[in-house]
Amino acid sequence: MKKGLALSLILLILICAFAAFAQEKPRIAVLRFSNSTHAPWWSGSTATELQDLLINELAATKAFRIMERRELKGALSEQQLSESGLTDPSTRLKTGRIKGAQYLVAATVSAYEESGDEGGGVNFRGFSFGGGKKTAYIAVDLKVIDAETAEIVDTRTIEATSTSGGMRVSGSSAIVPGLSGSLGRQAKTPTGKAIRGCIIEITDYLECSLVLKDEECLKKYSTKDTRRRDRSKSSIQLDE
Repeated sequence: MKKGLALSLILLILICAFAAFAQEKPRIAVLRFSNSTHAPWWSGSTATELQDLLINELAATKAFRIMERRELKGALSEQQLSESGLTDPSTRLKTGRIKGAQYLVAATVSAYEESGDEGGGVNFRGFSFGGGKKTAYIAVDLKVIDAETAEIVDTRTIEATSTSGGMRVSGSSAIVPGLSGSLGRQAKTPTGKAIRGCIIEITDYLECSLVLKDEECLKKYSTKDTRRRDRSKSSIQLDE
C-alpha cells in the first residue's frame, strides 16, 4: 500500500516536472540589427532602435523569456556575430558565455525599395489631401542561432510593403506608433509602416517557429517563402 502510494507520488512529480519543462518559455536574446542596403532612413542609432522595437514586440506576446539588451554587453561582439557567419571556433566560445539564453535572434535589413511619388495635393494645418501614392518595400533576413553551439538553426526572409493613400498626416502628431528616436521621424510614411509591419511579422514568425511549432502556421510561412523565391527568380529572368 505504502509502496504503491510512493510510486504514485513519484510518478505525479515526474509528470508535473515534465509538463513544466515542456511549457517553459524559450529564452532568447535579440541582437542589434544590421543593414546591407542604402536606405536613407538608416542612421547610427537605427540598429539599436530596431533591436528595442523587436524586443518590445516579443515581450508583448508573453511567449518568451527575453534577455535585456544591457545583459548582452561584454558577452560577445555582435558585429562579429553578424559578419563572421558564426563559423570561427573562437566565436563559438564567446557565444557560449551568454548565460540564460537558448537562442540569439539576428536580423539584417537586406532590401529596401521606394517607388511612386507623394508630391502634389493640398496642405492645410498639417494635413495633406490628394497627391500621388508612394510604396515602400522592406526585406529582413532573420537568423535564429543556438546560443550554446553557435549553430544557425533557422533562417527566414521577412517582407513588408506599405502604400500611402490619398490623405496623409505630417507633423509631430503623425509619428508611427511604436517607432521612436530617428525612426520616429518616419511620420506615418509607407517606410515607417513597412518597418513596423516587418517587426510584427518577425514576432509572429518567431512565436510560430519557437513556441507554437504548429504545422499550420509553419506551412503558412513556408508558402510565403516559396512565393518570395518565385518572385526573385522571375525578376532575375526578366533582367536577363
